[in-house]
Amino acid sequence: MDIFAGKIFGFIMIMTRVGAFFAASPIFSWESIPNRTKVTVAIFMSLFISSTVICPIDGANLSLIEAIIIMSMEILYGLAMGFIAEFLFASVKLGARFIERQMGLSMANVLNPLSGEQGQPVGMIMEMVFILYFLSINGHHMFLMIISKSYSSFPIGSIPSIGTLTEGVTVAGSTMLLLGLKMSTPIIAVFLLILVSLAVMARIAPETNILFLSMPIRIGAGLLMAGIYLPFISNFAKEYAKWVDKLLPI
Repeated sequence: MDIFAGKIFGFIMIMTRVGAFFAASPIFSWESIPNRTKVTVAIFMSLFISSTVICPIDGANLSLIEAIIIMSMEILYGLAMGFIAEFLFASVKLGARFIERQMGLSMANVLNPLSGEQGQPVGMIMEMVFILYFLSINGHHMFLMIISKSYSSFPIGSIPSIGTLTEGVTVAGSTMLLLGLKMSTPIIAVFLLILVSLAVMARIAPETNILFLSMPIRIGAGLLMAGIYLPFISNFAKEYAKWVDKLLPI
């Protein structure tokens, strides 16, 4: 167990938590970022934290089983923080999906270059605009500060409360739905007015083909409202930072 002694053991535990957080958090976990870059950032971040954080556990007196248990707790805590940040970050994508369903573009799938998953064009545009706003206010620095401050609340070797972590992830999931609906509510209200107007038109002029008439109106109105709403995403980026500060167990 000499390899786990002293600073080497502390560095390995710090890198375990940092790596787990990066694997689940937004921006750092994207497939568009090369794996070598991710590993390099995780190593340098771990080196920086290890220079300021003192490991309270003597690695020389630990058995292999005890070291694995401590490492598992670090992974659990890092993943929980990453999932909370990711769920809140996905609220923009969820709100855009609500809008796309109203526009009738839910089947228009394209490849998202950031995550490597299939996505809708309107949602990708809104997500990228949100990312630019988020990076412009140094939101990625907030993630680094979160992982750094976590060691003051949960030092290396401390047992994280499973109930606290589970509650944080669950509340983050429900908050994702709330923020996504909140973001898309104004545009959904416009679509509701459009549907009511089309229904009235269908009663006034039954010979009108409402189906073919509604599609271009809904798509045009959706694109117009999405364009009007894009500048206000900056306010949502600030609200995201507030929710992260509330829900993360640090």
